[in-house]
Amino acid sequence: MNMNAKRPLSVTIVAILYLAVGIAGFIGHGWEALRATHFPPDAIAIEITEFFAIIAGAFLLRGQNWARWLAVAWMAFHVAISVSHPLRELAIHAVFLVLITWILFRSGATRYFCKAEANAT
Repeated sequence: MNMNAKRPLSVTIVAILYLAVGIAGFIGHGWEALRATHFPPDAIAIEITEFFAIIAGAFLLRGQNWARWLAVAWMAFHVAISVSHPLRELAIHAVFLVLITWILFRSGATRYFCKAEANAT
């Protein structure tokens, strides 16, 4: 990563939120699955999803361009699975998707990710 490329505060906040949500979800859902009398069939899929949030957050901090796409895809996935949930939950996920996409693809963030990518080659 280019040490001269200044990471926007908004990208740092989004990355930390992804790390926090991913770690909390990974531990929380994992603990629930282990304590359940019958291992939930979707437990492994949920843990993989939480792991992707951790990966996205960690690599957003490192300035990896692909990580912002992963972060947006992760949130879009949550919007998609929220379609069968109450409308309020769908709306909240949709707002977060728009906000995260805007933050990660603004011009300052794009410069940060492009500089980091150029230095990797």
